[in-house]
Parts: sequence; C-alpha cells; structure tokens
Amino acid sequence: MLKQSYHIQEDIIEWRRDFHAHPELGFKEFRTSAKVADELEKLGYRVRRSVGRTGVVADLGDDSGPCIAIRADMDALPILEANDVPYKSQNAGTMHACGHDSHTAMALGAATLLAKEKFPGKVRFLFQPSEEAGDDEGISGAPRMIEDGAMQGVNRVIALHIDPATPVGDIHINDGPSSGGVDSWYGRILGKGGHGAAPHETVDPFYIAAHVMIALNAIVSRRLNPFDPAVVSIGTLNGGFTQNVIPAHVDISGTLRYTGKRVQSQLHDEIKRAFELSKTLGGDYELKFEIGAPPMMNHPEVSELIETVAVDLLGREHVTPIPKGLGAEDFGAFTEIAPGAMFTLGTLIKGDERYLHHPRLDLDEGALPIGTAILAETALRFLRSS
Repeated sequence: MLKQSYHIQEDIIEWRRDFHAHPELGFKEFRTSAKVADELEKLGYRVRRSVGRTGVVADLGDDSGPCIAIRADMDALPILEANDVPYKSQNAGTMHACGHDSHTAMALGAATLLAKEKFPGKVRFLFQPSEEAGDDEGISGAPRMIEDGAMQGVNRVIALHIDPATPVGDIHINDGPSSGGVDSWYGRILGKGGHGAAPHETVDPFYIAAHVMIALNAIVSRRLNPFDPAVVSIGTLNGGFTQNVIPAHVDISGTLRYTGKRVQSQLHDEIKRAFELSKTLGGDYELKFEIGAPPMMNHPEVSELIETVAVDLLGREHVTPIPKGLGAEDFGAFTEIAPGAMFTLGTLIKGDERYLHHPRLDLDEGALPIGTAILAETALRFLRSS
C-alpha cells in the first residue's frame, strides 16, 4: 500500500496546499467540506454533506461485513500565519496551525487508494468540523457528527495526527490513554468596589483572586494522588478599568486536563473549593464548567493492528509509543462509541523544528504518503480479517 500511496503523492500534496491556503474556522468549513465531498463523489463514494453542521460522511462498500471509519478534522485556528510559502494562508488571521489540512489531504488519499480495492464490509470517512473549538453550547465537531448519526453501524474507528517534533518515517502508537480529557472553567470573584485610596472600605477582588490562584495552582501537587495525571491551568485574569479604582469583580478562567472520570470529578470539586476562599475573605464567587472532549483511549486491538501495519511498512525501529502528555483531542468522543485508536505521524522539517498551534507550523510533505498508506492498509486488514 505504501508504494501505491507514493504514486498519488502529488495529489495529496496538492490537496494539502489547497486546504492550507484556504483555512476555515470551526463550523465554517464551507469551502473545505464542499471540495472534500466533490472529490469523494468522483471516487464513487456515497456522500452525506452537512453532517454535524459542516462535516462530510462518505461510505464505500456494503453491509456484508463490518464497518471501519477513518476520521480527519478540517478546521483551522485563529492565528496569523508567519510562513512565507506559495501556499500561505489567504485568509488573514486564520491558519492551519495544527495540521488539519494534512489530515484531510491524507484521508482523501486513503479514500483514493481504497476506491481501487475490493473488500467485504464498508469503509466510512468522517471529515469532521471544529475539532479545535465548540459552538455556542461549547460542543465541538465530533459530538455534533455523532448526533447526526455519523457513527451508526461503525465497528472500528481510526485517525492520525501529525507530530512536527518526530522525524519523517517514524510513528507513535500504543494502547491506553493517548491524550487527556479537557474541560474549561470560568469564574468571577465578587467583591465590593471603591476608591483605591480607601481600600479598607472595599472588598478587593484582586486580593481575593491572589489567594484563589494559589489554591488553584496547588490542586495537582497537594490535593491529587501523585500517580493521577492531571493539569489545572489559569488562562485569563481580567478586572478593573482604571488605576485608582478597586473594581467590584475580577474574572478568571482556565482549563483542566485528566485521563480518568474520577479525577475529572475531583478536579471540579477542588476548583470549587479554591473559589470558596472568596467567601472566607469577605467576598463571593460565580463559577461554571464547560465540559469538553473526553480522554482519548486507544483500544488494545485497534492499536495493535495499526502497530502491525506500521511495522510492516516502516520497520520495527520506526514504531514507538506515544510520548505521554495531556493535550486534548475530541476524537475520544468517537472511541467512546466504537473501539478505535489514533497514531501520531512524524513530520519534522530537518533543522527547523516547528510546533503545533504556532504561526510558523509547517511540515515535511514527504510524510503524507506514509500516513495515507497506514490509514488505508489498516482499514483493509481489518475488513479482510473480520
């Protein structure tokens, strides 16, 4: 399959550069999804558009056997690109800084390869909107696609993510947690405003916020079991409007990460406990949580299949476990419904390492046929062996 993938390398690169030049934010991927759907229809896929608002679902095959889904996310980030390349973003302030342009292109490549094969059962492609952000209700693209029936009848689901810190030709895969669950929290510390020259007549929310922030930063180190991976980070602190007035409130928000439901619940309780200091110090607080993506758990059987395929195509020395981390990915919503796994694909530009969510992110396009081949071959082996 790797040899066939190299035969269509130019097409994959062309798709990737086209998507990169025309990035679209979450739930606004109108051009991207239209192009994806058009290409899939040319290949003979049965295509559903506007799934989960701007997603695309495409089926090939029949119900004579199992169904495996291949997922690719399509959305970009609100980042001003700093690269000077022919395919630089034409949408100022929007950029494919997380590699979703390449994910989409590789999935189209896999769809092209699989359209030439015969297999029992069905392959389904899930081109997902808005992995990076939620809608007005805080819900991202994966749950929205699931609500529209994208996972009905799916027995396995696979995906990849680029890794700009790993050399081309290497991948990472293992079972178990491969990324963290993520929730957001939004707090308001309520005090009593007044003149900066008379602080004794106020309840200073900045003073209270300082204590709350110390408590928040102590949750992981002092309240959690040291063997439970977790993060509580403060992302914003806003308050006041001039230098000599103590405001009536201060707003503070952040993120939490976890890999287990018990830890998620404990983090919520501990964040509330930290904000309770507001009352102890004479103020009050408001606090709400926005539930995000669950942890991404790679299923042992699916991970083993991807690993076997990658070893056969690349060699044992090029396949290693995923480095531990608590980055978040809403692919976990799909793997809660059907066993699945995601691998990371090395895309390092030698001598010039780039980073995800950075205005200079780019990749070595020599990695694209490799990711394409692993997706297609994994799907084929599952369908032909089931």
